[in-house]
Amino acid sequence: MSSPHTNKSFNLSEWALNHAPLTRYLMVVLMVLGITAYFQLGQDEDPPFTFRAMVVRSYWPGASAQQVAEQLTDRIERTLQEVPYADKIRSYSKPGESQVIFQLKDSSPGAQVANVWYTVRKKVSDIRGTLPQGVIGPFFNDEFGDVYGVIYAVQAPGYTPAQTKVFADAVREQLLRVPDVAKVALFGAQDEKIFIEIDQTQLAQLRLDFGQVLAQINQQNAVESAGRARSSAQASDLFDVRVDGAFTSVQALAQTPIRGASGQSFVLGDVAQVTRGYADPPNVKVRHQGESVIALGVSMAKGGDIIALGKALQAAMPAIEQTLPAGVSLVQVQDQPKTVSDSVFEFIKVLIEAVVIVLGVSFLALGLHKGGRFGWYVDVRPGLVVGITIPLVLAMTFLCMKYWGIGLHKISLGSLIIALGLLVDDAIIAVEMMVRKMEQGADKVRAATYAYEATAMPMLTGTLITAAGFLPIGMAQSSVGEYTFAIFAVTSAALLISWLVSVYFVPYLGTRLLKVKPHHVASPDVDLDTDPEEAEVFDSPFYNRFRTWVQWCVDNRWKTIAATAVLFVAGLMGMGQVQQQFFPDSSRTEILVDVWFPEGTAFDANETLTKEVERVLLAEPDAGSVSVWIGSGAPRFYLPLDLVFPQNNVSQFMLVPTSIAARERLRARLPALLAQSFPQVRARVKLLPSGPPVPYPVQFRVSGPDPLLLRNLASEVKTAMRTNANMRGVNDNWNESIKVLRLKVDQARARELGVSAQSIAQATRTLLSGSTVGQFREDDKLIDIVLRHPVQAREGLQALDNAYLPTASGRMVPLAQVATPVFDWEPGVLWREGRQYAITVQGDIVDGIQGATVTNQLLPALRAIESTWAQTGNSAYRISVAGAVEESAKGTSSIQAGVPIMLFVVFTLLMLQLQSFSRALLVFLTGPLGIAGVAGALLLFNKPFGFVALLGVIALMGMIQRNSVILIDQIEKDRAKGIPGVQAIVESTVRRLRPIALTAAAAVLAMIPLSRSVFWGPMAIAIMGGLVVATVLTLLALPAIYAAWFRVTRDTP
Repeated sequence: MSSPHTNKSFNLSEWALNHAPLTRYLMVVLMVLGITAYFQLGQDEDPPFTFRAMVVRSYWPGASAQQVAEQLTDRIERTLQEVPYADKIRSYSKPGESQVIFQLKDSSPGAQVANVWYTVRKKVSDIRGTLPQGVIGPFFNDEFGDVYGVIYAVQAPGYTPAQTKVFADAVREQLLRVPDVAKVALFGAQDEKIFIEIDQTQLAQLRLDFGQVLAQINQQNAVESAGRARSSAQASDLFDVRVDGAFTSVQALAQTPIRGASGQSFVLGDVAQVTRGYADPPNVKVRHQGESVIALGVSMAKGGDIIALGKALQAAMPAIEQTLPAGVSLVQVQDQPKTVSDSVFEFIKVLIEAVVIVLGVSFLALGLHKGGRFGWYVDVRPGLVVGITIPLVLAMTFLCMKYWGIGLHKISLGSLIIALGLLVDDAIIAVEMMVRKMEQGADKVRAATYAYEATAMPMLTGTLITAAGFLPIGMAQSSVGEYTFAIFAVTSAALLISWLVSVYFVPYLGTRLLKVKPHHVASPDVDLDTDPEEAEVFDSPFYNRFRTWVQWCVDNRWKTIAATAVLFVAGLMGMGQVQQQFFPDSSRTEILVDVWFPEGTAFDANETLTKEVERVLLAEPDAGSVSVWIGSGAPRFYLPLDLVFPQNNVSQFMLVPTSIAARERLRARLPALLAQSFPQVRARVKLLPSGPPVPYPVQFRVSGPDPLLLRNLASEVKTAMRTNANMRGVNDNWNESIKVLRLKVDQARARELGVSAQSIAQATRTLLSGSTVGQFREDDKLIDIVLRHPVQAREGLQALDNAYLPTASGRMVPLAQVATPVFDWEPGVLWREGRQYAITVQGDIVDGIQGATVTNQLLPALRAIESTWAQTGNSAYRISVAGAVEESAKGTSSIQAGVPIMLFVVFTLLMLQLQSFSRALLVFLTGPLGIAGVAGALLLFNKPFGFVALLGVIALMGMIQRNSVILIDQIEKDRAKGIPGVQAIVESTVRRLRPIALTAAAAVLAMIPLSRSVFWGPMAIAIMGGLVVATVLTLLALPAIYAAWFRVTRDTP
């Protein structure tokens, strides 16, 4: 490079120094704007991402699971296949119920998702006419993104469920007025019903059937237009005519007149008991701390600040509680604002720790000198220049985050800490160059402008290469890509801003703060690149020892290259020993306990046993608060939660221990305790996930056309999985077959009596379950009126023996005359995937091992089973990997899709900087040098290689190539000046030692606080190990590789 005084190209550092007032102004304004932006950033636990899933639910009363699957579910699935961006179509069919879970491709644009859901509604509504008669629905639910981060429980001991719901509704109205509250949902509220209980024997004596009673009740309660009357006195006056008689109370309903078949009249209350009660079987019930409650889930408005929402709710609580009657209390069950506040505080603490570490590295490495009273002294001024750039870069990064709509959450905060170790690199390089040139005697302005000319372009190339390492994350078209997008956005912004700060603001700060004692005063005409005094700076015992090492590596280049190759191969082999992972468990304290009952379990039986489990859990000293959802899973109180849909045979407990230590004690103790105390249920203890939800760590999907054969084949897979010592609680999602009672109708006798299958079904439904005959209107409520038999007449199978049917002649005959009850078994639930029956065999694993590891252990045996099926003519039945491994593969493939573009961008940048294909290729090939360090660090600390660690390894390649391009560029400059080849290689490496080692040390040491994180730890450890090894290889092996690559000898000019 030519000397500064002859270089006429634009010099940004010189321009900044010549416009010092503007530089000062921008520094202050950007700092203030950045700090302001920080306090305006939204705060949440997880980054927002689009849920590309919709549930289509339908009901077909009286149909078996297989009839529902073939006649109802399949028709809906076939229609959904035509929807744009359709991906997975999963469904389950139960007796009388169909649920289809429709997922869009991860590559579908987030802005188009709402339009796709409209298309789904339209297409499914268009086929309603082709669905079987009697189908209710379909109903659609696409509001999966609603997170009820704050959940309150209304406790009202001594009050009825209806009164409790009134209190909950009043609280809901007030909560909706709180700023940033988007939605408040009620959970555990019981629908009121009015029951008319009539003894069938008495009806038979009166020669009445339920249909006649039903018709007369509806006629009395009908809302009909009675026309309009015109006034004879005033022709323009019109009056609406109203007819009284609609039910206004339970007593009025009981006084409804009924006419018998023989003409006799009596009131309904003479032959029936009219009572007000609640849905039977009940809706989902919620309990908290052993008491029945109604839960209120509060969802935050999009883009809101969860911590600000928490403060607003806290401020509103005293006024809300004052409106509640005595004895009614409002208890907080879930407090996401506190969790996020604690999480942000922890991350800020880690960020401060990392800043302190980076500052320590900068102060010591740039300012430590021999001399002084104690033999060494530290000049704090170079470190201070670097230290000032940190808040400036962070402030400008916050400004970008505000503009891009990226809030503070665990992904963006972790990205800031990763960026912190990288963003000081450019500042360290610039300051180190200024200090070195001032030691040679240059004045501050010459040193600052020279630093730009010598390092700005290589630094920019290196910065862009490092940023390009994060490019696959930014381009990933998947849910996990969307979830982790902030890593790319925040890190890239911080890196580019750091370069701008280093070439614009650092020279100004250096001229104001640096005071370096020169070895001699340089003449303005001296070319600082070729000044012989520069050698004195590197003529010390440390540098001479390092020079000897580099010289040996260059002289023994093939031995060095062989050792590097062996280390690389060992790294690849080591990565094969590292356990794989998708995402780790969350560091939140909550524990979820799923309690599954046999398929077909009644809600009452579920509730009874759930209360017993509740008593056991409440007795646990570490349990904290205990809440339970009976008949369903908890609502989405945490974004990556795996939802459990409403089903009579499931309950889900949410325990909130006070600490991680208490959580771990519970997690270790509960499985054995629940298995021993409640062997009749399947209890599962699990932690919250920290990435996209996956139900089980190990899952295999067995699919095929025949459900009966499929169940038998899945049992073989289940048996094989249970033989693995690392598996726990192996089960499948088809559960058990259920008992059914088939009424075999004597068709000849039925025709003779004028009885149809439909009339038999209606009569038995009214007898056993009740029939809705109308609605009772009270204020703003519509309460169903249900006609049914008294409890003693409908309980037990003997009720069928006493059942009567209306005949065509109007008389009642016993059911036993036309039908015979026969017990049978049928599937309780049929899952399908891609319009094919599919059983998911799944299970948990022992501690200390990852799901992917166990999956790989099981695969050979399962593939052998699959080949056996093919040999016996069952080739249509397949076993495929599901769960975490499947989702991880999908996420990984979306990241890998962006790698070719990243490689193209990196190579193009190298070509622009080095202007040589061979030199660019050499630097390009140094990217994987850190693999041995990655494998060694992960194995040493026993950390799995997860999705987040994969992102770190891809980004690590950019960090390694950054150092390589700076070194190669220096060698080429020295050789261009006529310095002999080997000397140029060795001396360039010696001169670049300090900046390369310093930047690597800053990046590695800044990761230490982050390595304690459950989520970020594997990524931090991978980068630390990889960068340490790669830095050593860059300084020792790369010179030898360069010498061999270009055949440089001692005689080579």
